Amino acid sequence: MLRRRSRPRPPGSAEASRAVPSGTVGVQAQPGVLGLPGASVSVDRRERVWQDQLVVRSLVTLSRIELADWRAVHSWASLAQVCRFQAWGPNTEEQTRAFVATAVHAWAHSPQQRFVYAARVEGDVLGVGELHVRSRGQRQGEITYAVHPRVWGRGVGTAIGRQLLERGFMNLGLHRVYATCDPRNLGSAQVLRKLGMTWEGRHRHTALIRDGWRDSDLFSILEDEWREKDGLVVDE
Repeated sequence: MLRRRSRPRPPGSAEASRAVPSGTVGVQAQPGVLGLPGASVSVDRRERVWQDQLVVRSLVTLSRIELADWRAVHSWASLAQVCRFQAWGPNTEEQTRAFVATAVHAWAHSPQQRFVYAARVEGDVLGVGELHVRSRGQRQGEITYAVHPRVWGRGVGTAIGRQLLERGFMNLGLHRVYATCDPRNLGSAQVLRKLGMTWEGRHRHTALIRDGWRDSDLFSILEDEWREKDGLVVDE
């Protein structure tokens, strides 16, 4: 059994700047917090949250994506800056609805391979994360994430990635989890390194996007590496 070993975290640790989506999950956050229109928290509280990366990171929770999240998703998936390094987008409303519907239905598949989550801060959707089991026999998985551009550099992408890795290693018993990103996407690569992932190499011309063929940098982390980094020990 795995249990978490107490380990103090250094205050003020740097977070990735401009956490652009690293994978193929083309979704977005809904208005309502951290300076977004229609915020559900007070201006004073919102400003405090904006200014403290550690507060933002600590408030991020993952829950199953829901059909009602499509508007939040679309407010982001329709932006060119979000899908700059992706083969999808900018999305139409129909495309976003279809993505969310497929992600929701994936939870009913057996055996389940896709675990798509909405990343929420005090109820507002600020991003998404997906854990995709690529091989159960070989215990291999992939993570992807996307973050609302209004909170790039606030630790949201790192928080999503950490929670996805925890679910993959602790809940699903995976041995290796990997992620990819465009080599030009420096913010996303920085997030993956903060998660303890190792750069394995570069795959050439993996996707044809709007400005030509895209290469993909491959990062991964093994279960024993994750346990050591995240302060976990095994009960005999």
